[in-house]
Parts: sequence; structure tokens; C-alpha cells
Amino acid sequence: MGREPVRPTRLTDALAAYLAQHPGIGARLETASVVDAWAELVGPQIAAVASARRVTADGGLVVEVTTNAWMQELSLMERELLARLRLAPGGAGVRKLLWVLARK
Repeated sequence: MGREPVRPTRLTDALAAYLAQHPGIGARLETASVVDAWAELVGPQIAAVASARRVTADGGLVVEVTTNAWMQELSLMERELLARLRLAPGGAGVRKLLWVLARK
């Protein structure tokens, strides 16, 4: 009755509008990209024993490690690993590494 039909909005447009209204989300999504890039950034030896799982709201990268021995070794390498991560796109948002032991 006199109302014009509402045209659907393209998903890309809706997402872009949402991200513009919530600017922090875009930065967090970019930081989360280091999870997928973990193996490439740390190399095959470390990637074989440690897997990045998620990024926390305060910039902590949660890394699951296969053994306590490797957790200790990697914690000693934390500065070097953070330096590598921060060179990657989105890596500047990683503030710390949070080591967790993998469940078997």
C-alpha cells in the first residue's frame, strides 16, 4: 500500500558499513591473520611442535605446544618469535605469546 519494496543489500556493502561503524574489528581481523600465517612465519621445525590457535582481545596469540620441553624452549625464544610475527601483515597487533600444552 504505497510502500516501495526494500532492495536487498549486497553482503560486501553491509559488511563494509558494519566495519566502518566498528573500526576496532577490522584491526582485530587483521591481527587474527597471523594464526593462518604461523607456520610460514616461524618455520617448519617450530610449526611441527606448535600451532597458533587464536588471538585474544588484548593481543595475546594463543599457541598450542606438543610438550612441556618445547614450551620451555619456545618461551626462551619469545622475543625472536614476536619480532618475526610483527613483520607480517597484522602482526603488529600481537603483544604477547600465550603458551598452552596440547591435550592428547
